[in-house]
Amino acid sequence: MARLSRLLPLVRGAGPEDRNQARVLDAAMLAFLDFGIKRTSMVEVARRCGLSLATLYRRFASKSDLIEAVGLRQTREFVEQVDAALQRQVDRDAGAEEQIVELFAAFITGLRDNRLVHRLLATEPELVLPYLTIKGAPVLELGRDYLAEFIARLQQEGKLPAYDPEPLAEMIARTALSLALTPQTVIPLHDEVAIRQFARDHIVVSFRVP
Repeated sequence: MARLSRLLPLVRGAGPEDRNQARVLDAAMLAFLDFGIKRTSMVEVARRCGLSLATLYRRFASKSDLIEAVGLRQTREFVEQVDAALQRQVDRDAGAEEQIVELFAAFITGLRDNRLVHRLLATEPELVLPYLTIKGAPVLELGRDYLAEFIARLQQEGKLPAYDPEPLAEMIARTALSLALTPQTVIPLHDEVAIRQFARDHIVVSFRVP
């Protein structure tokens, strides 16, 4: 598979937001949730964040740039939440099984609780579906690289045997994306205890934990 632009370092390396940028992105996010992307105008975002339209356009040259910035922020927050969940396991020197279970739970919870994705899938699927299906390579790359990094670390620590982590990482990334697109499932996505038990019963084995 051809390499893309290595999105994971770009997401993690995104600089901190200044106060005005945070206000704009907060306002845009709320407007997208209220009206959807197509019906949200730059005028509405400017009104909500208390900036003039001219000032808003100096920060974001187009609505497309603003949408991209909101998407980057959503992605960065998701990665940070998963990083934090894993770091808690690393700090207590948890074994591979515990770390895999918590990683799966963090992924599922993050996807399940993303209000913007669910809003757009319900009301504007024609906008978001191409970027999660036929144009979904960047999303899959991000998930695959995150999981491959996770597997490689456990291998370096002697908690998993040596194997190419990328095929497994991609399979799990594709599964997670499918769950986000079609949340109607017998998998217990809304029960935190059951999510972890499902991971123990069906996910951990895929990692070849000794």
